[in-house]
Amino acid sequence: MLSPPISRLRRWRPVAGLLGLALATSAVGGCTVANSEYVTGGGADGLRIVLPQEPPTLEACQSSLTATGVVVRSNITEPLVERDPDSGELQPLLATEWEQTTDETWTFTLREGVTFTDGTPFDAEAAAFTIDRAVNSDLACEVEGYVFGDTDLEVEAVDDTTLTVTSPEPDPILPLRLSFIEMVSTRTSTTEKVREPIGTGPYQVADWQAGQRLSLEANPDYWGEAPAYNNVNYVWRAEGSVRAAMVANGEADIATSLAPEDGAGELAVAYRNNETTALRMQADQPPLDDQRIRQAVNYVIDRNLLSQTLFENLATPAGELIPEGIVGYNPDEKVWPYDAAKAKALVDEARADGVPVDTEIRLIGRNAQFPRITETIEVIQGELEKAGLNVKIEMMDTNAQLEYQIRPFPEDTGPYLLMIMHGNQAGDAAFTLDQYMLAEGYQSSWGTPEFDQKIRDAEALVGAERQSALEKLWQYEQDEITQYAYIAHMSAILAKSASVSYEPNSASGDEMRLAEMSPVS
Repeated sequence: MLSPPISRLRRWRPVAGLLGLALATSAVGGCTVANSEYVTGGGADGLRIVLPQEPPTLEACQSSLTATGVVVRSNITEPLVERDPDSGELQPLLATEWEQTTDETWTFTLREGVTFTDGTPFDAEAAAFTIDRAVNSDLACEVEGYVFGDTDLEVEAVDDTTLTVTSPEPDPILPLRLSFIEMVSTRTSTTEKVREPIGTGPYQVADWQAGQRLSLEANPDYWGEAPAYNNVNYVWRAEGSVRAAMVANGEADIATSLAPEDGAGELAVAYRNNETTALRMQADQPPLDDQRIRQAVNYVIDRNLLSQTLFENLATPAGELIPEGIVGYNPDEKVWPYDAAKAKALVDEARADGVPVDTEIRLIGRNAQFPRITETIEVIQGELEKAGLNVKIEMMDTNAQLEYQIRPFPEDTGPYLLMIMHGNQAGDAAFTLDQYMLAEGYQSSWGTPEFDQKIRDAEALVGAERQSALEKLWQYEQDEITQYAYIAHMSAILAKSASVSYEPNSASGDEMRLAEMSPVS
């Protein structure tokens, strides 16, 4: 098929009803935030952004990690095609058109006259190199596990502007999968991951002072429209109130991942993102290997109470791992009811049958994972202990938590519950199911051959049949597998200076496109 006309700038709608709540919080004013280390480069020429955490890396094949992708994707590097978060449609970027030429093969026509920031050309050879490096190598790239699993691809540069990509089996959403691969120069190492990528995007890395700040500068040879800001500076502060105050006091232009009480006031912008929170249970470890215990975990989570109190109505209870707007979402999703008595009865029943319910279970959360993560973890721990389980909280930074989130998992860890927040920015449930639900999925702890086959059968379909088959899988997972305790479909708040024009969208937490930002004239 031919791709639609290219459009680098799009308009986004904030969530109706949420903005008023965020605006009700009083603004922080007054003097400079202590130890804020003023972010240089503000004004018409520069943009200043404060994040909750430093990116662990800018390696392009790790850009499906939220903390990396929010800086890298479509800023420093670019994919062949990118998904419009509003419509779900694929739009051309480094590829101008694409079509399925056989059951297993897609052919892409590439944009001419594009170069990487190291001067090397972007062509079919570079595209084939990037895909092979990200998917077929031994680098263990995040994008490989997140999007492709164990599937290898055959890539061929037919000529400078023609690329073919072949999958082992027919894949109706292969272009969508490829939208997660950010193109990099052929000079990039194939034996190790790199800290800073060489891309084709509107920006390039100017300076990265680890632990302090990250600076980008406009790419003078960018193939597309020049971005509005010549330089962009990122810093990171763990406390949401500090991030909000930096915008209120003119020390930053945008602050992300805020809670209503952080004090952004009239500078707050509330929007629906694509994140869903859940507890993953290491279901191969006793006592979590007994389904009654996993059911008990689900029964003790009062999703309505969490959504209304800790999340201040900026979330809705979840019965599946994808939100509305994703292909495969079940509009009739069933949310586990809160039933503490039922949970305790299940634990007692398992104990009577010899299940070691007194074994210590680790409850792992990630610092700054979402607003009020610590309080959320503490509430869940308290309920689990009331049900008769022995639970210990462990809060970790991003790198430490990822050791438990993605395969290969650490050995001899004992049972643990892992708080995850999944953002399906790709728009199709296949990405979620492949990595979180398959028995050997990249972020899955357990499954069954029967469920694996149901997933594969559904993913082979297209259109209405695909939607119908995918949406049925969520209830099956709850009834037969119970690896997860889904918690809430989340929304988000950022603070934005009145001098910046930008409307966040459902993908902003994963890829904040700088080209969509400009000074208010």
